Amino acid sequence: MKQILDLKNWPRATHFEFFRKFEEPFFGVTVTIDCTKAYENAKVSGNSFFLYYLHKTLAAVNSIESFRYRIENDSVVVYDTVDVSATISREDGTFGFSYMKYHPDLGIFVKGALTEIERIQHTPGLLTREFTEENLIHFSAIPWIDFTSISHARSFSFADSSPKISFGKMTEVNGKRTMPMSVHVHHGLIDGLHVGQFTDRFQELMNL
Repeated sequence: MKQILDLKNWPRATHFEFFRKFEEPFFGVTVTIDCTKAYENAKVSGNSFFLYYLHKTLAAVNSIESFRYRIENDSVVVYDTVDVSATISREDGTFGFSYMKYHPDLGIFVKGALTEIERIQHTPGLLTREFTEENLIHFSAIPWIDFTSISHARSFSFADSSPKISFGKMTEVNGKRTMPMSVHVHHGLIDGLHVGQFTDRFQELMNL
């Protein structure tokens, strides 16, 4: 479900009109996430750490209203729930784009995600389905690189307002585990304030 935002009464209307005209309206930041507690919790519960922090990412995304904004035609809509398209690797070194529905319950989310991962790993190509949904975040993991910044391949002719969230290699120093998280967002919809709210919320969820 979604609702159309009333632009006339939206305090950020002028910001939206300004940044939406940019050839590249996205900006990004990279932060370091403490994943010590989350890694332990995932292992104790028998869950994949990847799916564990993917679920926490979606929980944080859905808790911040601006991360549920999308541009559709000339309107800004607010989705009730945001799902994820994550890149899933295969044994042959390729990857495919997945579609996983968010559910607040970790067990239910993991069950659906594992089914989708299995499908991707046995389906060739990059686009293994039609992606007509706008209520998505684009998600990727680069577990081989402890990066400090990242850029994304983008087609400026393709209308896109979905946040892009990427994680890097987990490292451990003196028992503390950390990993980099990159967040790229459309500046017509999201400001630094909102990215800060998202990263704070995500870290809180990882610490539970």
